[in-house]
Amino acid sequence: MKQIAWDEVMKRLEVASKICNDASPVQVEGPIHVGVDLGTADVVVMAVDDNGMPVSAFLEWATVVRDGVVVDYHGAITIVKRLVSMTEERLGRKITEASTSYPPGTDARLSTNILDAANAVIRHNVGRKGKTLWTENGAGEVVTVKTCFNEGDEANYVVGQIMMNYRRGVNWKDNAVLYRMNAQSNALEYAFKRNGVPYKIIGGTKFFDRAEVKDMLAYLCVINNPTDDLRLRRIVNVPARKIGAATMDKAQVIATEESLPLMEVLRRAGDYPQLKASAGKLTAFTAMIDEMRRQADDMGLVEFYEYVCRRSGYVGMLQEKNDMESRGRLENVEELSSSIQAFLENDPENPTLSGFLDEVALYTDLDSQEAGDNCVTLMTMHSAKGLEFPSVFVVGMEDGLFPGNRAMGEPEEMEEERRLCYVAMTRAKEKLTLTNARQRMLFGRTTPCMPSRFLKEIPEENMEWLGKPEPRPTSSWDDFGDGPAYAPQREARPGTERPAHPERPVRPAAVSAPLLQLQPGDGVRHSAFGQGMVLSVRPMGGDALVEVAFDRVGTKRLMLKAAGAHLTKL
Repeated sequence: MKQIAWDEVMKRLEVASKICNDASPVQVEGPIHVGVDLGTADVVVMAVDDNGMPVSAFLEWATVVRDGVVVDYHGAITIVKRLVSMTEERLGRKITEASTSYPPGTDARLSTNILDAANAVIRHNVGRKGKTLWTENGAGEVVTVKTCFNEGDEANYVVGQIMMNYRRGVNWKDNAVLYRMNAQSNALEYAFKRNGVPYKIIGGTKFFDRAEVKDMLAYLCVINNPTDDLRLRRIVNVPARKIGAATMDKAQVIATEESLPLMEVLRRAGDYPQLKASAGKLTAFTAMIDEMRRQADDMGLVEFYEYVCRRSGYVGMLQEKNDMESRGRLENVEELSSSIQAFLENDPENPTLSGFLDEVALYTDLDSQEAGDNCVTLMTMHSAKGLEFPSVFVVGMEDGLFPGNRAMGEPEEMEEERRLCYVAMTRAKEKLTLTNARQRMLFGRTTPCMPSRFLKEIPEENMEWLGKPEPRPTSSWDDFGDGPAYAPQREARPGTERPAHPERPVRPAAVSAPLLQLQPGDGVRHSAFGQGMVLSVRPMGGDALVEVAFDRVGTKRLMLKAAGAHLTKL
């Protein structure tokens, strides 16, 4: 099968969306190729020219497919016939042949272990038709289930496995990581960046590129450095304070003419005739920033961030809107607290606001490097529908997270979650890895976790469970699904310390290995990237950023603490 670049895929999809259900006749020169797709929610008949560009596309919403199996055969035939007839009328040609995609989980390339595991899970849906999908392929590798300590260990395990695969000749692009909610990408992105592994996010935005995260970081940057005019302009009217762009343009002109920071001009707005109409609003804003600056020295970093979220009015703005988009944005604002806690737990030499902002700047700088097409794909399970990868990691397999807490007492929602699990598992053609954590920090709150009930539905002969938790003496394995589940609570404000869990053994503090001593010009060898030469070394607190020109993969920027296990000096 010919591979095409992702940009070209998006271009073709854009064309298809513009002509979707357009019945007006068109003339197309040369051969035409027709495809039929029976999806979970729709039926599509599309025609493309000899260059692969869509020339006709008809879609009809229908639920003739469920769990990857046609459950309404007559309905499917009727719809396909109707859409094919419309395609023939548009193109002025008779359609004699068409291609179709494999329904999810029926691709003969899937291993029987993956398919048997997925079938075993979906079989627990009581409303499902009694059909089992099959494959002619061999057994393949068993499904790996890995229990990690927390979300950081989980992310490091996933990245480590991907790097090991790469060293064995597997391309980055042959790996995908799936998660239930977008906020989970935070810890994963952190691990990918530290190890210099290229990645892209499909169907979403990278964590530090999300508007609400940029907004809250802008508040912190202005508090830390009031002369940051660019970020000041970003937040001065967010939430809305009736301070318009025209007012800020006038203030900027004054600041330039008098060689003053923009903040100082706003603080003295009453002194300038051009700003007198908005002087009250501008000085109220600067007073708020000054108040937050005074509080910064009296609070812990996590506590201070929560204070800024409230005092700025940003959280209140999102809570007041209370729609699906705002709730998602609020989750990202809260998840930034997790980044701050993770920063503090790494024992930085500069555990301050400026130290945290320096680290964020470093990782966003690393992220600015173009990954190209050969990179690991990160996406939600919903975004993964219709896609396949040789190796797939499904993270966050915990009750309350997946399946979600809201689905626990709702049979219909639980069945939908199980169908989603089935889809996620069948995205893997060769290797499937499912991970869960004993405790997880999400939205700034750490919660003990139980393994997902979907894991116990997988037959033992189809999986290998690494680090499987032992059942507690007071409960049976069957009780895992009925006990306390992961459930983020908006009412509880995150604290500065993790809650103690007396029943769980305390993990010994990690002993930091001495950093590898490198300087520009040194030769090094990386277990995944091969041989290279050090271009620069930049100290960063107790860590260092090294830039290495590798012979095979080009220039990479790596954090030395994370890369140390894979890097040797020649």
